[in-house]
Formats: sequence, C-alpha cells, structure tokens
Amino acid sequence: MKAMYFEKFGQTPEIRNVPDPEPTFGGVVLQVAATGLCRSDWHGWKGHDSDINLPHVPGHELAGKVVATGKGVMRFKVGDRVTVPFVSGCGHCAECHSGNQQVCPSQFQPGFTHWGSFAELVGIDYADTNLVHLPEEVDDATAASLGCRFATSFRAVVDQARTGPGDWVAVHGCGGVGLSAIMIAAALGANPIAIDLSEEKLEAARQCGAVACINAANVPDVVEAVREITKGGAHVSIDALGHPTTCFNSIKNLRRRGRHVQVGLMVDDYATPKIPMAQVIGHELEIYGSHGMQAWRYDAMMAMILSGKVKPQQMISRRISLEEAIPELITLDQAKGTGISVITRF
Repeated sequence: MKAMYFEKFGQTPEIRNVPDPEPTFGGVVLQVAATGLCRSDWHGWKGHDSDINLPHVPGHELAGKVVATGKGVMRFKVGDRVTVPFVSGCGHCAECHSGNQQVCPSQFQPGFTHWGSFAELVGIDYADTNLVHLPEEVDDATAASLGCRFATSFRAVVDQARTGPGDWVAVHGCGGVGLSAIMIAAALGANPIAIDLSEEKLEAARQCGAVACINAANVPDVVEAVREITKGGAHVSIDALGHPTTCFNSIKNLRRRGRHVQVGLMVDDYATPKIPMAQVIGHELEIYGSHGMQAWRYDAMMAMILSGKVKPQQMISRRISLEEAIPELITLDQAKGTGISVITRF
C-alpha cells in the first residue's frame, strides 16, 4: 500500500509503498476513504509522543470501509462504513468495563501506538469495542474530521464541563478544536466567547456561534476582558490550544465554582504549566482533562449532526492528496489559515 512514512522524528516524511496490514484476531483492516490532519500528528512527527516506535506512518482521524476482519470480530463485516475514536480501549480492563475506554491503560491509538491512517489501508484493533457505524448522511471527510478534534471537544463541552443553556463558555484558541467547542457550546444554548490572536480565526468563530470575540493581541488583559463580558467570569473555560499562557488564562478567567477543561496537549517544555492554585482552592474551581471520546458516546454526537444543530463539515477548508499533506503536516505548528485539511485522495 501507499503511505506517508518517516524513519526519524522531525525528518520530512516521504510517500512509500509499505506492506499491507493484516487483521488481528479481534481487529479489522480499513480502506481509508478520508483522514484529517491534526496538530497531534505534528506532535507525533516531532517525537513528543513516547508511544511511537520508528519507522512510522502517522494519521489518527479517519473514516473508511472494512475490507478484512479477524476471526474474533462479531459486530462488523466487510463493506461496513466506519470511523473510530483516536483513543480506543482494549475492551477487557476495568476502565473499559466502566465505559471509560478513552483512559484505557492498554489503549490503542492509530498513528501513535501503531501505524496510522496516512495510508491506503490501516489496521484497527479491538474492533467490536471501538468501531462506529457511519450513517449514510455523514460523508467520509466529515466523519474523518470527527475523530479527534470534534469528538474530544464534544466530550469536553458536554460531558466534562457539563455545559448548559445560558452558561458563558470561554474558548482559548480558535483552531479546529476551539471552533468545534464553540459550535457545540452554541448548539447547547450556551454563550461561547472566542479568544485568539487572529482576526481571521475570530471571524470563523463568529460563524460557528461565538457571541463575543477577544483578540488577545489587542487587549491588555485577556482575563479581565472575559470577566467584563461575562460580568464576573466564565462558567466554563476551555484551553483548546495547549500553551502555558492559554492554560493559565483559562483557569484565571473562571467565576467561582467554574469549570476548566484542558483539551490542547501540553507536552515537551509545556508539560508542567503554572496555574493559579490559590484561586482553584478559594473559588472551588474544577479542572478536567478531555482525552478523546468513547465509541458508545458517538450516538449523541451523531444525533446533533444529523439534526443540523452542529455542522462540522463547515470547518473543512481543504481536501488534499496524500502527497500534498506532507508540507501541511510539518507546518501544523504555524497555525496558518482557518479550518482543517482532510486527505481524500490517495
């Protein structure tokens, strides 16, 4: 099969023919129809993820068709259109039995623990636990865009933050994760505030439902700007970027008993950011992480998509080839433009 491949971290990937995957006993092989580019792929390419063994094929947001199944697979067959959470559980441990596959200690992550979806074919383990059937109404590119950014944001806004109608929701960073969070919060009847350095991204946030926007480059204090808009602070705040400044501001701009959710990855030099712990204690703030979303929760997300309450397809700005994805992958840290790129040609 044709795949994007690199042998060293930080080395420009190349397109190569590599061996086709074979299904494990409980796994399947998918023909990849679409796969999204995500900042997490850049982190993996740079070597920030300890689960990656070289050489490597990246890619973790995907949709495709089952072309082979292991003997232990019961719920899926050849020809099924499916997607998969980027964090997939083993199905056997205590966390999986409790329904929390997203924190399975033996988790499978395509594009990280194993070769991923920047290829014509990809192998997926623990298929019965993790695969999600796709409705006909959801096209492949839209389905691929859900796997990391949108699903993680859905869990962050809906499950972790418990966002409700009328809540003020501050979203720090308006890339794919941030725009997803804004769209979902708006669909729940909340009041999202978009915070970014780019007017172009803030305009995209308005189109996704932001009721107010703050250009962090043009205000002396982001926290005070949020407090002024919300008359006391956000009920929910999300760091959708993953930077010490956005993490600190996201916690600091909360009102009493507010809820912060960290979605943006904090790795390498950013792994131990400073936080206002005195405020966390004195105001009884809640701090959560959001690490993917379980396959069984996709039904709720799909229902919102099918109803038209959220339209993740609006965030797809480019449909590109596998070859065109190489320069995009290695510059994902530069945050150029708005929207997301999805590989649809192999």
